[in-house]
Amino acid sequence: MEENTMASQFRGWYFKCQSKEHTLALIPAIHQGPQGRECSLQLISPENSQTVSLPSQGAVIRWDRPEGQMNGFSFSPKGLTLNISTSKTRLRGQLSFGPPASLSQDIMGPFRYVPFLECRHRVYSMTHSVEGRLEWNGRIFSFSPGRGYIEGDQGHSFPKRYVWSQCLFPQGSLMLSVASIPLGPFSFTGVLALVRFLGQEYRLATYLNARAEKILPEEILIRQGPLTLQVNLLSSGHLGLSAPVRGQMSRLIRENITGHAHYALHSGDRCLLEVESHRASFEYEWSS
Repeated sequence: MEENTMASQFRGWYFKCQSKEHTLALIPAIHQGPQGRECSLQLISPENSQTVSLPSQGAVIRWDRPEGQMNGFSFSPKGLTLNISTSKTRLRGQLSFGPPASLSQDIMGPFRYVPFLECRHRVYSMTHSVEGRLEWNGRIFSFSPGRGYIEGDQGHSFPKRYVWSQCLFPQGSLMLSVASIPLGPFSFTGVLALVRFLGQEYRLATYLNARAEKILPEEILIRQGPLTLQVNLLSSGHLGLSAPVRGQMSRLIRENITGHAHYALHSGDRCLLEVESHRASFEYEWSS
């Protein structure tokens, strides 16, 4: 996002890094609202979340790939480097990323051509290797070896109502998002879900006639023809993160980065995948 970007816009990437001992997400973003252009880096671990405001001058974030430069922070598909020191924050370290597990096609499908959507989503890597370590206010996060996941969002606002989850598990990864999507005077419930397992991709999406049959705090059920994806959220703890409204990071959302969840993917009566994890990430903002 260049410095002359039109008002009320945001662009950000979500880097989730996970090892046997640690889980950490870093969310760099540039946002421009009524108060002008701002730049931030959010961090969330199982125990803590923090927003670091950074100078916006010279900050750039690309949308075609997860690449950007901020004051004391640079990132690309190959890794990230941190050296930030403020009165409340000390961040330093370097992580290297392996080749991404890319999608067969854009997650938005034909909706990527629809103008004026409030938020556009991009999944860059379902899983990749992570090597290195970061220090956050004296605590060491080691990812040698580790795994990661990368996605991004761009637009002017997060959906008013949505549910999101992501989980890295042995031999695979999954993500899902269900959101209320305004389109002119109307709105609809949009579904995006991807399951990557043993190199195979299963996709459930509105443009493939997927629909959300249940959206509850403890259960989400998505159906697409013979495919069903059931998610049971078994823990309710969360930490706060900021989200955009008309380009300004004025909304508080809640994320649990290491929640307890159960996922099951079926084709008819045949179970394709069943995973229970204590390292699942999810945000439930449907009833807000």
